[in-house]
Order: sequence, then C-alpha cells, then structure tokens
Amino acid sequence: MNSKPLQRFKTITEYHRAAGLPNPEHPLISVVHMSELTTPLGEGPINIIFDFFSIAMKRVDNARFRYGQQASDFDEGVLFFMSPGQVFGIEVEKDSGVQHPEGWMILIHPDLLWNTSLAKGIKQYEFFNYSVYEALHLSDTEKQMLTGITQHIEQEYRANIDRFCERVIIAQLELILTYSERFYQRQFITRRVASHQIVSRLEDLLNDYFSSGELVRNGLPGVTDIAAQLNISPGYLSGLLKSLTGQNTQQHLHHKLIELAKEKLSTTPLSVSEIAYELGFEHLQSFSKLFKTKTKFSPLEFRQSFNSPS
Repeated sequence: MNSKPLQRFKTITEYHRAAGLPNPEHPLISVVHMSELTTPLGEGPINIIFDFFSIAMKRVDNARFRYGQQASDFDEGVLFFMSPGQVFGIEVEKDSGVQHPEGWMILIHPDLLWNTSLAKGIKQYEFFNYSVYEALHLSDTEKQMLTGITQHIEQEYRANIDRFCERVIIAQLELILTYSERFYQRQFITRRVASHQIVSRLEDLLNDYFSSGELVRNGLPGVTDIAAQLNISPGYLSGLLKSLTGQNTQQHLHHKLIELAKEKLSTTPLSVSEIAYELGFEHLQSFSKLFKTKTKFSPLEFRQSFNSPS
C-alpha cells in the first residue's frame, strides 16, 4: 500500500479545489457535502492538515479515520471536531473499492471568528482536542437536529451577504457547539460502563502512585501524563470526570491529595511539615494554602478540631 504525502490546506478555497468542488461561496466558511466530492478515496492512507476548524459528520464504509497514531472505525456516522494544525487521515481497506464518504463537513476559517463571541469562546469546547476514538456518537434525532442547523448555515451564506450574515452564522455555530457539549454529557452517561471503567482504572493508577512514594520524588502527577497512561486525551478525561463526579481531573487529583492529608493529620503523629513533604510539597506554605482552600481549615486547625473532645 503506497502512502500518500501529507497535504496541508491553508484556506478553504485550496481544499475545495483539491476536492474537486467549486470555489466556496463564502471564503471563510463552507458546508461540504461528502456526496459531492469528485475526488474519491482510493487505497492507501490520505493525510491532511487544515489551517482552519472543521466539524464533520461522516460515514465511510470499510474505512478508518485517524488522528496521528489513533484510529477508529466510523461506519455508523459520528461527529468529530478538528482544530487548526491537527493531522487527519483516512485509510480505506484494501480491495474495498473506491469510496465516497457520506455526511457533511463545516469548514471554519479562524478569521471568521475575529471580534466575535467565538474568538475566545471556541477554546472552551474541549472536544476540539479529543482523540479520534473519542468522537461523538449521535442518535438519529441528534443527527437530524445538527444537520438542520448546518443547512441553516449554508442557506445563510448563500443568501445575499449583508452585515447580519456573519452574526447569524456565528450564532448557528454556537448552537451546534452547545448541543454537542450537551450530547457529550449524554454520551458519558449512556456509555456508563465504559466511563466507569476509565474512572476505575484512574483510581487504581492514582492509588498505586500515592502508595509508591512517587509523591515525595515527583510531586502530584500531571493531567497529561495520567491521560496518556489511560490512553485517552486530557480533555476527554476531564469532561468524563466532570460529568460523573462534578470535578475535572486537576480537581479530582487535589481531592484525593487532601483526603490523604486528612488521613495523615488524623491518624499519625507526623508534623504538618513532615506530612507536606510526604505529599510532595517543597514548601509548607503551598500545602497549607491548598488545604485551607479545599477544607476552610488550616492543617493544624483540622488536626485540633479532629482531636478535640466532643
């Protein structure tokens, strides 16, 4: 199987031309219908980088989509998101014939967002940095809802472009992203078994880490390192935990650390300084500040209140 070179598209117009589509009707946003692509997928991986955002609902039988080294079968049709600069690939199974994907893709150049609520707000949607196998699986009703909004975006830029056009488009994009955020919360719940398995693995990993002496040597583990050991993206891990526990990953780590600190303060004769050291803090002040933030007590006040007679 021959590998095709990496293709980078700086503008939406460049992608349209490469895909055999007419020039976009709006230079900064385009809705691409997969059925209209005139350049079919052949055998061998295709690797692409966009210098713009994309939101895609695709279906390709006998094909695998890929971000970097991570791949997923998307034969049921799912929604996934890409930020500028991400490497995206698709690989068609050998001998499966020429394939045309189904679905649609919204291409959004960052310049469209300039001086709008989405210019900074788009960064709050962590699913733009999720891995490919963490894509959003939609129900038929959800697909129809998002497809309808996408059609409104297309109708808007195909109409006479006036001073309201981009404001209406931005509002529609925000609606898609808000619904997607809601649907991800639903996915965390409906895929509860898989979600709880991840949380269980996280707890085992943290318990092993905390009991191994690593806290003294290296301090609290980083969110990125933990996610890598669980083979999921940091954003997806935080989103999942937030849905199930009300805390993101960093907050969850701090909660476990404070619970361990409480245990040591209430069951050991170690001084507050010694406990801070065992928990990986170089400075007592940093430990005391975090403890008070989380419990409303200083470590010494907690120990005294815990040991005071009832």
